[in-house]
Amino acid sequence: MDVTPLEDGFPFGVEEDSLADSMGAKIPNRSLGILAGPVGAGKSLISQRLVYGMLENGAKIVVVTTELTTRGWIEQMHSIGYEVLEYINEGKLLVLSRFGTIAEPVPDIGLEEVLSSEAMEEADLIFLDSASQLLPDELDEKSRFELMDRLRRFTAGNRTIIMSIDEEELDPSTVRLLKSASEVLIDLSTAIIGGDMKRQIKVTRFLRAAGPLQATIGWRVEPGMGFIVDITAVS
Repeated sequence: MDVTPLEDGFPFGVEEDSLADSMGAKIPNRSLGILAGPVGAGKSLISQRLVYGMLENGAKIVVVTTELTTRGWIEQMHSIGYEVLEYINEGKLLVLSRFGTIAEPVPDIGLEEVLSSEAMEEADLIFLDSASQLLPDELDEKSRFELMDRLRRFTAGNRTIIMSIDEEELDPSTVRLLKSASEVLIDLSTAIIGGDMKRQIKVTRFLRAAGPLQATIGWRVEPGMGFIVDITAVS
């Protein structure tokens, strides 16, 4: 069997910033990644930065957004300097929204419906932002087992899932299960220091990393400039 360049993982480095140099260089293949944090912590922005970096390095990606329309997601990418229309036209990026292209709500869409979609079959990576909106508020023990079994069977098919979750929207047992089962766990937080909002990435777990890992990474996003690593806040 031919081994593709992305067999062991998905590089996400870009010339514009040094995030990959501080955060493992590649997202491992056949893995579950969790981006966890409250509203405003930057889960969508981190997801978009990873999507752009992986597209630049040859990955084929499906993004499922539960918070924006398809057009809104693309416009947000472009507003921070990440042009993705070429990748969409080439079939390298597919953006799906439960709100449709502009604003047409699609009710009763859950995780199973998303994972069973034909669109997922050819993707290397699937981003779910926010996965909290695709899961029930509370799951019993059997349902949690079935959830993890479904996710593991999906990633075993040579695909990686990256899910952003708001811990306040899910029951604590489900949050603990998702976090403990993940190969990559990134906890996101914000703090007001000296009147300025400081955003921080905490690399809680990162298995099969292909490069250096920093425990915490400060960052911000500037319009038109994209993602910027705050070197003074890297430790």
